[in-house]
Amino acid sequence: MYARQGRRDHHRVNAPKDRIRMAERNHPADDAAHAFWVTAPGRGAIRAEKNLPEPGHDAVRVRALYSAVSRGSESLVFDGRVPESEYARMRAPFQAGDFPAPVKYGYASVGVVEAGKPELVGRTVFCLHPHQDRYVVPADAVVPLPDGVPAGRAVLAANMETAVNALWDGAPRVGDRIAVVGGGTVGLLCAALATRMPGTRVDLVDPDPAKRAVAANLGAHGATPDAASGDADLVVHASGRGDGLRTAIARAGFESTVLELSWYGTGDVPVPLGGAFHSRRLTLASSQVGSVSPARRQRWPHARRLALAVALLDDPAYDALITGESAFAELPATMAALRETPGGTICHRVRYPET
Repeated sequence: MYARQGRRDHHRVNAPKDRIRMAERNHPADDAAHAFWVTAPGRGAIRAEKNLPEPGHDAVRVRALYSAVSRGSESLVFDGRVPESEYARMRAPFQAGDFPAPVKYGYASVGVVEAGKPELVGRTVFCLHPHQDRYVVPADAVVPLPDGVPAGRAVLAANMETAVNALWDGAPRVGDRIAVVGGGTVGLLCAALATRMPGTRVDLVDPDPAKRAVAANLGAHGATPDAASGDADLVVHASGRGDGLRTAIARAGFESTVLELSWYGTGDVPVPLGGAFHSRRLTLASSQVGSVSPARRQRWPHARRLALAVALLDDPAYDALITGESAFAELPATMAALRETPGGTICHRVRYPET
């Protein structure tokens, strides 16, 4: 997908440890926690977590049901391709360790609150947490799921938050022609949100016919890179590939904006700024979910934006974006397989024991 531009592809620092009330005793053995760590570039392992704390009144202990692999940024992290200059900005909210490895990374976890803040106990929640079967976080770090959003679909919330921020940055108008280049999770979510604006025509540009079919079910028009119509009022690029960026620039109309969501890590991507780029007076802009769009920053803190993203998933059509699932214990092998042969994967979901 667009490389989950460092989030996390959310570049927020870890939550302060003093916000979690630490107990002097550890949990019983049956409450031991395990997490996925990148142990070296291209290698991962499930490790036991030490000293899982007892949650106080302002914290919660969550038992994970599902998490999701963000193939853009997590693939770059797994491969050790985070630039040294971005080590601090790429930190996920509850990351442990440091880049390139060993590091515990991820930001799409859904689980049930087992203990802690009374009004949250028993609730199913979303949290920007790495792949881990049990964890303790401040109570305000979780978002309870609305009744219409099942746990298995809620793993898309982090990507939906990126799509929301992207459309705030791109600022499409009623009736616009919008092209989204790249049918990964974020691209498809951007296309789906854009189709809900009155009068818009949204093209999802991707060479994979399966992804174009998913886009059609979300209300967008699927198009191959060669057949996509031009003269778009807004082009969103989310393919994570240089040829996708060239396609995006070619599809842009006079004085329109190409919004770049892809993050390339240590890779260098040629940008075609010759030809008609200047005569068409195009704007090439970036969007990154780690900061709330300037258009909304005064009124929308991160927590409000994430709650919106979770609520927007109240639509069964988004289930089509989950194209694979595997057990948590298999995650080291799964990450390696997604790296080597991603195939038509859109969003890969991870299932935890007892789910």
